[in-house]
Amino acid sequence: MRVRAIRTRVFREGEDLCTFVDSTLRRIPERSVVVITSKIAALAERRTDDPKDRERIIKEESELAIRTKYTWLTIKDGMVMASAGVDESNAAGRLIRLPKDSYVVAGEVRRHLMKKHGLAEVGVLVTDSRILPLRAGIVGVALGYAGFKGVRDYRGTPDIFGRLLKLSRTDVADSLAAAAVLQMGEGAEQQPLALITDARVEFTERTSRRELRIDPKEDLYRPLFEHLPPSGTL
Repeated sequence: MRVRAIRTRVFREGEDLCTFVDSTLRRIPERSVVVITSKIAALAERRTDDPKDRERIIKEESELAIRTKYTWLTIKDGMVMASAGVDESNAAGRLIRLPKDSYVVAGEVRRHLMKKHGLAEVGVLVTDSRILPLRAGIVGVALGYAGFKGVRDYRGTPDIFGRLLKLSRTDVADSLAAAAVLQMGEGAEQQPLALITDARVEFTERTSRRELRIDPKEDLYRPLFEHLPPSGTL
């Protein structure tokens, strides 16, 4: 798999996202995945606000919001994240919300690229970054995608010793996002796009936005956090 981050000019609020991608990616090989940061997708939708309204905006954007020592811990679009993804970095003094629907964004850009470049198989991935529980630093995650399956399911297939796998699934979408965000950077790199080629993905016309979601009651780590020891003892 090859991941190439692409340096661009500064994306301006209200610009057309497809036009911007066209101006930067002149050639897209068949069976590629085009990666777009959520920030420029949100700027295209004019999803910006005044920083003084931060708390109200976070609550508006969240399905669940809990104030913690460092930030707001929230659930939005079926994912745990800080502050509902509301961010001030690289935002020119504004707050930027996440795109209204990243799956819709990915689908629209994909259809445009297929028509413009005559592609039969191409994926589009909208990324953001997250802090993992009990880990320092951030990793890339998929907010929405189109054109490929986000999960590779090994359940019911044998391992190398013939034992049938019961739970194993690979999170393809987030794995691609993590690789792309690593190359794109989080600071002043000015690389809001990336092109992934030769990835082991299954391209498809129909994408299920629910294939990555898990009911909070069924989450593997829920019992751990229900029984955390008092702060400072870990």
